[in-house]
Amino acid sequence: MRHYPAMTERVSGAGLKKLRGDLLEWFDRHRRELPWRASRDPYRVWIAEVMLQQTRIAAVIPYYERFLARFPDVTALARAPEREVLKLWSGLGYYSRARNLHAAAEKIVAEHGGIFPRELGAALDLPGIGVYTAAAVLSIAYDVPLAVLDGNVARVLSRIGAVRGELRASENWTALQETADEYLVASRAGDWNQALMELGEVCCTPKSPTCLVCPVVHECRAYALGLTGEIPEPRRKRATVTVRIAAAVLVDPAGRTLLVRDPGAHDDVVFSRMWQFPAVAVKRNARDELLEHLRGTLGVDASLRLEKLAVAKHGVTFRDITLEPFLVRVEELPKVARTRVLALGKLGVVPVSGATRKIAERAGVVLGVTGAAKLKKAKRDPSARERASG
Repeated sequence: MRHYPAMTERVSGAGLKKLRGDLLEWFDRHRRELPWRASRDPYRVWIAEVMLQQTRIAAVIPYYERFLARFPDVTALARAPEREVLKLWSGLGYYSRARNLHAAAEKIVAEHGGIFPRELGAALDLPGIGVYTAAAVLSIAYDVPLAVLDGNVARVLSRIGAVRGELRASENWTALQETADEYLVASRAGDWNQALMELGEVCCTPKSPTCLVCPVVHECRAYALGLTGEIPEPRRKRATVTVRIAAAVLVDPAGRTLLVRDPGAHDDVVFSRMWQFPAVAVKRNARDELLEHLRGTLGVDASLRLEKLAVAKHGVTFRDITLEPFLVRVEELPKVARTRVLALGKLGVVPVSGATRKIAERAGVVLGVTGAAKLKKAKRDPSARERASG
């Protein structure tokens, strides 16, 4: 095993002054023109920061623009039905973010006069707002001197200081937050935080960092020691859990299908508690267990023929999911509570998850139905902006 040197002291004195100046000068010259940087409107900054959690910038931009076109301010977002917010979010993933946005908007309107609060405590009291998100919004929108620490910033700081071990370990994360606080340029807090994040996104990347063009390479201890490929230490991943989900696409002679809101006996993370096809977690036999589920929840005839469709792979955090859809042709769709009937090709009019779209695509191929799933789910990227928003 390679021997690592002890963690070095933080950059200080003239070295820190040069580091700050060089990084801000680099950011002023090379900052990317992104939609949320067009103004310091706290609402727009907040929406962007939430959307960017675990999602690539390129994937976020069209969602951000559509979301702001429909909800141009916090009042419009607060007054909208949650289902409409989820519909516009549909395909972006991690749907609790959208639910929290909506709940926080209602609280901002009710308790803060429709303005994102400037005080840290009040910001942290909003649904879905953790330490990172609060610091990011308050510093970028209001220049409140709060240092952010997300995956990109932690990587930059860990290389500058040659920090050993897993960054998310409690002692390392605490030390990195203290470093971020110490390095912060209080007079330009928003620009400084964005500069660190930008450096981590475009230069000090997880793999193959472009050290020779890095504006602060002169203060990078990992570069000096030849350790940029080994620092930070790879994060220990949670063991993958294999999941099988069987789903039924019931279709009547008019081409209409049935969606439900009760997620059934499987992990509701897969469908994010939105409209979905009737489905069940499979233990042994997908066809038999799905039919039993349909009989118990929808009262369907046990003699119905289930036509197996092409399987689809789906991933949610540590879950490796196999979707096993079945086409069920019926003369009449069941009439039960908490269901929605609509044409298979019009699935986009209600909020659905990426998994539901994949199932609809498989049925659409067999039935010759187009438009069942126009939006693709935003994929995660190891170089995407990671968040520690609690």
